[in-house]
Amino acid sequence: MLDFVIKNGSLLDGSGTAAMRMDVGVKDGLIVVVSPSIDDEATEVFDATGRVVTPGFVDVHSHYDAQVIWDDLLEPSSPHGVTTVVFGNCGVGFAPARPSDREGLIRLIEGVEDIPGEALAAGMSWSWETFTEYLDELSSRRWAIDVGTQLAHGPLRTFAMGADSVENRPADAAQLDAMAAIAREAAQAGSFGFSTSRTLGHRALDGTPVPGTYATFEELVAIGNGIAAGGGGVFEFAPAGIARSDEPEVVVAEFEWIGALARATGLPTTFLELQAHNDPQRWRREMDTAAAWCAAGLSVTPLVAGRSGGVLWGWDVRHPFVTRPSYTRVAHLPLAERLEALRRRDVRAAILAEDDEPVTSYERKQRAFMRSALPSCYLLTGVPDYEQPRDRSLGARSEAAGCTLDEVIYDGMLAADDVMVLYPMYNYADADHTVLYEQLQYPDAVVGTNDGGAHCAYTCDASIPTFLLSHWARDRQRGPRIALAEIVRRLTSQPAALYGMSDRGTVRVGLRADLNVIDAERVRLTVPRAVHDLPGGATRLMQDPVGYDLTMVHGTVTRRNGSDTGARPGRLVRR
Repeated sequence: MLDFVIKNGSLLDGSGTAAMRMDVGVKDGLIVVVSPSIDDEATEVFDATGRVVTPGFVDVHSHYDAQVIWDDLLEPSSPHGVTTVVFGNCGVGFAPARPSDREGLIRLIEGVEDIPGEALAAGMSWSWETFTEYLDELSSRRWAIDVGTQLAHGPLRTFAMGADSVENRPADAAQLDAMAAIAREAAQAGSFGFSTSRTLGHRALDGTPVPGTYATFEELVAIGNGIAAGGGGVFEFAPAGIARSDEPEVVVAEFEWIGALARATGLPTTFLELQAHNDPQRWRREMDTAAAWCAAGLSVTPLVAGRSGGVLWGWDVRHPFVTRPSYTRVAHLPLAERLEALRRRDVRAAILAEDDEPVTSYERKQRAFMRSALPSCYLLTGVPDYEQPRDRSLGARSEAAGCTLDEVIYDGMLAADDVMVLYPMYNYADADHTVLYEQLQYPDAVVGTNDGGAHCAYTCDASIPTFLLSHWARDRQRGPRIALAEIVRRLTSQPAALYGMSDRGTVRVGLRADLNVIDAERVRLTVPRAVHDLPGGATRLMQDPVGYDLTMVHGTVTRRNGSDTGARPGRLVRR
């Protein structure tokens, strides 16, 4: 008797081939039958008529390093068909860590990834110092999805060099040996690789750069060789490019390190690729160079986005009127009551007539950034449109209506109860998704900028898998679409293969029963919403999907019709 049978579905098996009408049989957590018809008895039979059946999605770029300690659901990723996540990205993480390192690592990840420090301090329960001990702690826990992690340069360099880790000076021979030894042990223990960041925009809240920002090429090679000696893994490199685009010689020199690292270590090497609006063609030069490296036999993979990356503002998070006196008088109200008050003519008039009253230097800096960005922002409501033309930007609306930008923003944010303001910072220089489409045509590019667990109150890019299924495969109007079978391959077998996960990513007999049943005609996103459920009541954004009938992890149903079942079959995955 089988445990579970999915019948009558259109199977997209993750290979990129067209859909086939197939039944899928599951027993003991594995796929045991894939056939046009399964008549065996089963504990449960799920009728997937009119639905597509896919492998569970593999997200290789998340930041759940701390959240795995306090949260067994791992939202916002798990509602979007994701059954495996990898964290330890961008050179930040929490292992290895001595007790004296902990506060600094919290400040670092708070500054780099916008995870509230109060939530980290309240939610973390430190029971490890070494990276191996961190994995052992994770191996005792259970989640709704599987997790894997990488060794991050920030905690590694801090552990080996102490306060000198953030200084612009090279590690000495003893420190290089210590980092290489820890890297080897991490790989032996099951790390999926190593990540480093040289992006000057990646800083702790006090301005301290990420440890590794000034690391030498020799240091990176020593760590990479340690990973290779321990069994291998992926070497993720976040280059300096965006932050130093005004220094082209630095950008070019450090980008060349990526190919050189792949050659020197033999490791598959990845790098984050975004279109910077102040150098909109650099991404093409870099991806063409990566393609040439691959043609020469190196393994170099660009990690690209599935949609424009940006910042969200709204009434329940940051917004342009948050420090105006008349707004602060209603700010304490529950959202529904606050919206009712804000729609009153006298309240509107008062808020629009007032000046901002920022009280800290950090707040003033945030206000200046927001004010400079607002003309290039767009309103999201209903079924959110992430590819709006420039004439629908707030600046264009203000000019066309002959009214102030503040009036357009205020009235637009109150046009419905679910409105958010989107500022597309990356991949939107031409106000369309042409660049994203071109990036996704590179055969070696992997979708790898989702950042689940990070930038909590600024964005919710963990929803990108659902965006790929809806926007790119079905709804896009302003340019070519991408076949659904190819989208599924990009979310499943391709990232799984990159990270050496040979037991998942395709629907094939003998592999794990990590599966999704999706209504491809109905799947879509809703507008992001703020919740206040992080430890200590801190705020994060969630973006609910529509159209997922069922998600299964290792043969256990974890979500039905968009709701969590309470099952926790997820485990730590060791490479």
